[in-house]
Amino acid sequence: MSVFDAKAAANPGVRQLQPYQAGKPMDELQRELGLAKVIKLASNENPLGLSGKVRTALQAEVEELIRYPDANGFYLKSKLAALHQVQPQQITLGNGSNDVLEILARTFVSAADEVIYSQHAFVVYPLVTQAIGAKGVSVAARNYGHDLDAMAAAVSEKTKMIFVANPNNPTGTFLTTEALQSFLDKVPSRVLVVLDEAYSEYVPENERAPSVAWLHDYPNLVVSRTFSKAYGLAGLRAGYAVSSVEIADLMNRIRQPFNVNSLSLKAAEVILDDHEYLQKAVRVNQQGMQQLTEFCQQNGYNYIPSYGNFLTIEVGPDAGEIYQKLLHQGVIVRPVGGYGLPNHLRVSIGLPEENQAFIDAMNRIASAKN
Repeated sequence: MSVFDAKAAANPGVRQLQPYQAGKPMDELQRELGLAKVIKLASNENPLGLSGKVRTALQAEVEELIRYPDANGFYLKSKLAALHQVQPQQITLGNGSNDVLEILARTFVSAADEVIYSQHAFVVYPLVTQAIGAKGVSVAARNYGHDLDAMAAAVSEKTKMIFVANPNNPTGTFLTTEALQSFLDKVPSRVLVVLDEAYSEYVPENERAPSVAWLHDYPNLVVSRTFSKAYGLAGLRAGYAVSSVEIADLMNRIRQPFNVNSLSLKAAEVILDDHEYLQKAVRVNQQGMQQLTEFCQQNGYNYIPSYGNFLTIEVGPDAGEIYQKLLHQGVIVRPVGGYGLPNHLRVSIGLPEENQAFIDAMNRIASAKN
C-alpha cells in the first residue's frame, strides 16, 4: 500500500514552522505536579475575572446558540465605528487580533515578498510570514524595542508589509507619537504598515498615538486591537482591525464566515460600555506593576520598563531552571528564550496576592540558592 508523505506534500514554509507555544495551562500543571493551587502569570490575561455585565449578557445569549452568528458583526462594528469615529466598513473583525494579523498577511503578502518586523517582537509576525513562504526581515532591536530608523532603512523593492507592535510584547517597550509619525512619513505608500496595539488600553491616554485618526493621511496604515487583554475576554477570542474601506473589503474576501462566534460578538459589544471595568483593570495593572518593579529594585533584578500588563525580568542564565522551580511552587510565568531573551522571564501582572505569590516564590528560590 502506498503511503502519503504529508511532510513532503506540505508547503515549504509550513514544513519548517514550529507551532506557537502558548502559556502553560493551569490544569495541566495541576495534573503534572499534583498541586492544589496554581497561579498563572504567563499569558498577559486580565486578572479581574469576567465583567459582571458581560456575564449577564452571555447568559441571555446562550438561548440563541442554535443560530449562526451575525457574519458581519453589525452591532459590534457599529459600536466600534462610533468609538473610533470611522465607518463600519473600515472594520474587520477577527477571532482575536491574531486572526486579523493573519488575514492581513494572507490578503497582501505572497511568497515573492518581504515582511519586516523587529527582533524581540510578537512571534506571530515571523510565523505567518514563514507560513506564506515570504521572506521575513528581522531588524535588530534598540533597547529591547523597535528601531524604527533601521526598520525604515530595511525597506526594499520587495517589502510588502511591516509589523509594528506598540506596546511591544514580550518586552513592553513603547514608541512615542512623534517617532511613529516620523516612521510613517518615511515608509513608501506601497508598503502596508500594521500597527498592533493589543495593549493600547494600558498606555496613559496622554501618551497614546492618534493611530486611527492617522488613517486619513496614511492609507497604507492598518491598526489592530484586541478584547483579550484589558477587556478580559481572552477565552472568547475577539479582535479587530481598522483600515481604509478598500483594505477592509479585500480582507473580508478571505475572512472565514462566522469567524467570530455569537458569544464573543455579544461580550465585546457589552464590554465596550463597561467603563468601570476597564478603569479598574488599568488601575489594578498600575498597582501591580509598581509592586513588581519595587521587588526587582529591592532585589537587584534588571527589568525592561513596560507599558503593557506584564514585566519582563532579567533573572540570569539559569532562567530556565528558575522557571521550573516556580512551576513546582505553583506559579506559572513565561520563559522568553524563543524571543531571543534567554536570561529573562515575562511575568503578567496579576491581583496583589498573585503578584505577592510570585515574589515569595522568587525569594524562596533565591534563599535556597544562597
